[in-house]
Amino acid sequence: MPRFRLALPVLALLLSLGCAEPPSEQPTADITPEAAPAGPTLVIHGGAGTLRRGEIGDEREAEIRGVLTEALETGHAVLLAEGSALDAVIATIRVLEDSPHFNAGRGAVFTAAGTNELDASLMDGATGEAGAVTGITRVRHPISAARAVMENTPHVFLSGPGAEAVAEQAGLEMVDPSFFRTEQRWRQFLEKQPSFRLEKEAGGAAGAPSLGAPSPGAPSLGTVGAVALDTAGRIAAGTSTGGLSNKMAGRIGDSPILGAGTWADSGCGVSGTGHGESFIKNAVAHDLCARAAYRGIPVAQAAREIVAELEEAGAAAGVIALDGQGNAVMEFNTEGMYRGTIGANGVVSVAIYRGDG
Repeated sequence: MPRFRLALPVLALLLSLGCAEPPSEQPTADITPEAAPAGPTLVIHGGAGTLRRGEIGDEREAEIRGVLTEALETGHAVLLAEGSALDAVIATIRVLEDSPHFNAGRGAVFTAAGTNELDASLMDGATGEAGAVTGITRVRHPISAARAVMENTPHVFLSGPGAEAVAEQAGLEMVDPSFFRTEQRWRQFLEKQPSFRLEKEAGGAAGAPSLGAPSPGAPSLGTVGAVALDTAGRIAAGTSTGGLSNKMAGRIGDSPILGAGTWADSGCGVSGTGHGESFIKNAVAHDLCARAAYRGIPVAQAAREIVAELEEAGAAAGVIALDGQGNAVMEFNTEGMYRGTIGANGVVSVAIYRGDG
């Protein structure tokens, strides 16, 4: 007992010396609590390109803003019902695919052969699972076909008839290829293919087209995409497109390629629009998330850097992105980008031109 009583002052002295160390010099990085994820958040795009005020027309602009709003509200409703980010992305993109105002699904542009070839991809950041399709012509909702590939096959990426067979087996709605033809897109095609002539005015049978490379000015405007953050903090991203107007038949752009036009992981999700070849060569979607993660910078900064680099290289580009805290990014180097967001408060924000919103 005496020895124990003598040791107490020594112990007290040692403790007081230890506490004298300045708290600011103690490492804190490993014990800083991780920020809680934000509420359900959704960000979308409908393509970047030449969008000047007054050229779209008041009626068409109102319709486009209405579809963007409908898509955001549809996806957000899924999130509010505690649905997954993946479900929200699909529900959102299906609305955009059904609109003739976007180059995806119903409003897809024509290839140089006078056909519609559709591409889409989808990625679940929580699991790393993904699916993609290219060159499909009979599936009403290409984004759902991408999901069918992801969930019903051991593969990630299928094309043409193989992808369509999986979609049909999954019970997805199949349509005649003429479903995707709209008069606006057909007129755009004929302007770029003046030698292309119809054999029948109403039947749609066509003469032999020129199969050269697409003209340099062929617009890519209209690709659609969505990135969602759900109540569990999971992120998913998806992209759907008809590709470049007047593209060579069989051309594959960035939209169905994971890491190029679409990417999602546990802390970041991206969907892109613009010059697809540039997105592929620079692995834009993955690079954006990688920059944010490896350098510890906000996704907004990573997006600004990448879009600026693409502009310097002469490539039109736009990206949308989300991080795990619900920070939404909509960055582009063109005159406009169809875009919008909705957060936990349920307030919809849509924009078209640079400076909107």
